Amino acid sequence: MIKGLHHNAYRCRNSEETRKFYEDFLGLPLADALSIGSTKTGRETEALHTFYRMDDGSFLAFFEVPEQSFKFIDQHDYDLHIALEVDMDSLHAMFAKGKEMGIKTRGISDHHAIHSIYFRDPNGYVIELTAKVPEKTSDDKTAAANARKMLEEWTSAHQA
Repeated sequence: MIKGLHHNAYRCRNSEETRKFYEDFLGLPLADALSIGSTKTGRETEALHTFYRMDDGSFLAFFEVPEQSFKFIDQHDYDLHIALEVDMDSLHAMFAKGKEMGIKTRGISDHHAIHSIYFRDPNGYVIELTAKVPEKTSDDKTAAANARKMLEEWTSAHQA
């Protein structure tokens, strides 16, 4: 039934600042925008919904809604982060680009089967770029079996 991810949507403070980060810095092209003047229930509103295309055809999307308050808080990586896959050369290039542009850049973190770097976008969201380490990547069946076993052990150890 589910064919894949079409988009994940997040609030943004400023659509142009968000565009500069996602299009100019990360290289995700602004692919579509939708101006929203009223909801399906007829309530008037003012919102801009923007979409940034990824290579697989899915999107990261943002809503700027000036009239509606939203509390932007710095999230811990465990609470919320957006992880995007790149190849290893791009990971290293983006690490250098982030440092060069004065963007707070963390990493490179070795997570066994992947290496990751981290930025914060203009809205405070943690953006992780991650690259697979082919020689450390399990096949899907083995990874799923290992994940199931780890989840069962975790649940057993942490049930109240």
